[in-house]
Amino acid sequence: MNIWAVGDLQGCCGALDELLAHPLIQKDPDCRFWFAGDLINRGPQSLRTLKQVIRLGDRAVSILGNHDLHMLAVYAGIRNQNKSDTFDAILKDKHVDELIDWLRHRPLAHYDAGHLMVHAGVMAKWDLDKTLALAEEAHQALISDKWQKNLQKMYGNEPVQWKDKLSGSKRLRVIINAFTRMRLCTPSGEMDFVAKDSPGNQPGLVPWFDVPDRKTSDIPIIFGHWSTLGLLIRKNLLALDTGCVWGGKLTALRLSDRKLIQIDCKRHGRH
Repeated sequence: MNIWAVGDLQGCCGALDELLAHPLIQKDPDCRFWFAGDLINRGPQSLRTLKQVIRLGDRAVSILGNHDLHMLAVYAGIRNQNKSDTFDAILKDKHVDELIDWLRHRPLAHYDAGHLMVHAGVMAKWDLDKTLALAEEAHQALISDKWQKNLQKMYGNEPVQWKDKLSGSKRLRVIINAFTRMRLCTPSGEMDFVAKDSPGNQPGLVPWFDVPDRKTSDIPIIFGHWSTLGLLIRKNLLALDTGCVWGGKLTALRLSDRKLIQIDCKRHGRH
């Protein structure tokens, strides 16, 4: 069974439709898709995109990204919409409750076939078992009856470093920020949420995956979130956000042999 890992969709359903119609996909009807978060927002077709992924059923695994969490917060009345948000059609859909329920039940990390998928990154102090345990901890907070209250705790930039003794809102915030927002860190692993450009222009900061002594360095990790980083393929690192929503490409990578499919998103446009 082939697995295709797919970068951020961000409401670009035209590009997703083209990917699903690609000859390599059509010739392999049993293949699976791993979506690296940010299914919706900024692009023109958030509702269509969300429904298309849901229609894939068991063929798809999706994790939560920061834009997905933002829409959950807007739905819950925790945050207001931004001018650049494009998920209003979801909030007005007659099945909005079911759509929101499906989305908030997505995990923050997925591990299978020897690969770990997260939206943004993994803190250097976390090994694989810790990563999966903390992702499940946050997942349980988001699917509980008190999910709105728990979601409200995620907003804020501090703490910037993990400590096992953290509890309550600080603990949940670090977990969610690492999985959905992290890009650059200090060499000691403290998260920075200001710099968003490609790495190399931020004195004193390194990409999260280059923090020394990272405990998941021997695990192949798939992630998105960082369009200015673009496509990056290393032995144990697969960065797949290639800026589809900004007129770049939608990237899918087959895990078995690292075969790439890239959809040119300029032809689909943003409106």
